[in-house]
Amino acid sequence: YNTLTALRYLTPDVTAVVTVGDDGGSSGRLRNELGLIPPGDLRMALAALLSAPAALAERRAVDPAAATRQELWAQVLQHRLGGSGALAGHPVGNLLLSGVDELTGDMVSALDAIVELFGIDGRVLPMATEPLVIEADVTGLEEDPRMSRVIRGQVAVATTPGVVRRVRITPAAPVPCPQALEVIQTADVVTIGPGSWFSSVIPHVLVPDQLVALRHSRARKILFVNLAAEPGETTGFSVERHLHVLHAHADSLRVDDVIVDAASVPAGRERDHLERAAHKLGAQLVVADLAVAGTSVHDPEKAAAVVGRLLAAAPPQ
Repeated sequence: YNTLTALRYLTPDVTAVVTVGDDGGSSGRLRNELGLIPPGDLRMALAALLSAPAALAERRAVDPAAATRQELWAQVLQHRLGGSGALAGHPVGNLLLSGVDELTGDMVSALDAIVELFGIDGRVLPMATEPLVIEADVTGLEEDPRMSRVIRGQVAVATTPGVVRRVRITPAAPVPCPQALEVIQTADVVTIGPGSWFSSVIPHVLVPDQLVALRHSRARKILFVNLAAEPGETTGFSVERHLHVLHAHADSLRVDDVIVDAASVPAGRERDHLERAAHKLGAQLVVADLAVAGTSVHDPEKAAAVVGRLLAAAPPQ
């Protein structure tokens, strides 16, 4: 969400390629009941592009009333229904996406229709055309610390009290989204992360065709590393370890820049180790002030400024 908001400061031509493994909350319920791609992460991407401050400012300069409507519709997409019945807790956007998907028979067509309906700049695409299952090997759940247990499901992986060692997706070679492969191959810049490292970031390199597209793309590839470890999924992980586990899952992936928050990696030996880890991915290490003050959340304006400086110094080929 914050990365999309950041990139929208630089260009209206932004495409989000989104994981489709969510199995919790409203998305999990709709996935199980309708057999569709879980809509929640796709909805979040639509809302990010619709409510991005840069997009609203541009619209407000031309048509203030339209900008007000845009803000309202972003809130509507995110609004969760109240009550205690069957619809309780469902975001309106999830229901809308699922309904249009049923009508069109195709989530990409549904997403494009909603982009057109709300006048959203950019595009949102799923990374696969079928729902995926995230599966992890986790240690620390058995008496014998050497024993691992297989945990299935994005929510279970993201909240495990154990230590995630490796993740995979089922099916292992899903049908990719052709439009997503095309946009990766023709992009000027591709950003990866931040996000839930094992259940949202790494799955992007586990879709074989998408990994090939990333490897062959001439885009400037930029990796944003999380500002802090996430309870459960990456408890105790250093910034360096985030890079090592990504490399372990896709050792053929090369990126150009690894962007980390200065406060998360103090200067000295730790940063030297991190620089070597970045070099394993073929990247230069970029250290900058990225956080919203007092939080572990990326500030979109700061992130946009860093990307803008990188592109100004060395524009994409």
